[in-house]
Amino acid sequence: MSLLVASRSAFRAAAPLKRLQFQARRYATEPPSADASKSSNPALYGAAALAVAGAGYYFLGGSSGAAKKAEGKVKDAVAEKLASSEAKKALLGGDQGWVSLKLEDVETLNHNTKRLRFRLPEDDMVSGVHFTSAILTKFKPEGGEKPVIRPYTPINDEDERGYLDLLVKRYPNGPMSSHLHDLAPGQSLDVKGPIPKYPWSPNKHEHIALIAGGTGITPMYQLLRAIFRNPEDKTKVTLVFGNVTEEDILLKKELAELENTYPRRFRAFYVLDKAPPSWAGQQGYITKDLLKTVLPEPKEGNEKIKVFVCGPPGMMEHISGNKKSPRDQGELKGILKELGYTPEQVYKF
Repeated sequence: MSLLVASRSAFRAAAPLKRLQFQARRYATEPPSADASKSSNPALYGAAALAVAGAGYYFLGGSSGAAKKAEGKVKDAVAEKLASSEAKKALLGGDQGWVSLKLEDVETLNHNTKRLRFRLPEDDMVSGVHFTSAILTKFKPEGGEKPVIRPYTPINDEDERGYLDLLVKRYPNGPMSSHLHDLAPGQSLDVKGPIPKYPWSPNKHEHIALIAGGTGITPMYQLLRAIFRNPEDKTKVTLVFGNVTEEDILLKKELAELENTYPRRFRAFYVLDKAPPSWAGQQGYITKDLLKTVLPEPKEGNEKIKVFVCGPPGMMEHISGNKKSPRDQGELKGILKELGYTPEQVYKF
C-alpha cells in the first residue's frame, strides 16, 4: 500500500513537468516540425517516469544514504532531460546564421517612431536575446550590391514567448530605419544574434547612471527591466534622457511606472531641446552641471558605480566620446571625463 501511495504522490509531482517553461539559450538550426515538437514529449514523460521510479525507491529505501544518493541522480537526470527537450525553444543563439521573421503588427508611437512586432516560428518559443544584448537586422536594397546591416535592441521581456518587439525611429537618409518603417504585416526581416554587450550580474554595482538620447533608451530600458524584475538585485539607477520634443520621449509610460514603483531606487530626469512653456524639466542639451548634480560621484577606483551612455553620435561625442567599434570602447572624452570619471567607470552601448 505504501508503494501505491508513494507512486501516486510522485505522479502528482511529476505531472506539472509538461507545463514548465524554460528560457534555453541554444538554437536549433531550423524551426521544429510538427513531428519534432511531438518528439519532446517522450523526454518529458521519461523524466516523469524517472521521477516516479526515484520517488518509489526513496520511499521504499527510507532515508538511507544509498536512497538519497539515488534520488540525487534521478533529479540530475530529470533536469538533463528537461533541458534537452526544451533546447529548441530559443530562436537565436550560437552561429545559426540569419533567421527570417514575419512582421505581425505595427504600432505608430509618434511622428517618426514605430513599435514593430515580429512573430517567432512557434508560440511557445523565446527569442533567445538576453538582457544587455542586441540583434542584427539585414536587408538588401533594390539594386544595391551589399546588404544593409544594423543592430537593434528588442524591448519586450526576454521570457516573452512567440514574438520579438523592436522600437524603430525613422532617421532622414537612414536606410534600415526607412526600410523597417515601410514594412507591412506579412513581410519578413532577417535577424541574427544575440550580440552580447555589457556582462551584467545582480548587484554588480551599487549605483548606475544611464545617459540616453532618442532610441538610445532601448538598451537602457532592457537593463532597467532586468534589474527591477529581479527581487535580489538592489541596484540604484539614475536615468538622464534627452530628446528634441516631449512627443519624442519613448517608453515614457513604462519609465514612469518604474519610477512610481521604485521611488527610492530609480529617478528619471528628462531634457528637451524644444520644450513647451509648461515644461518643468531641463531645457536645451544635457549639461555638465546637470550630470554633476544627479550622477553618483566619480570617486577614483570606485567599482560601485557605472555610467552607461547610448544615443546619436553627436550626443555621444559631447558626453563620453564615441566608441570605435563593438569591441573597442574608444577614448573617454567629453563631459564625463571632465567630471573625473575613469574609462573603467563608463560603458558605451
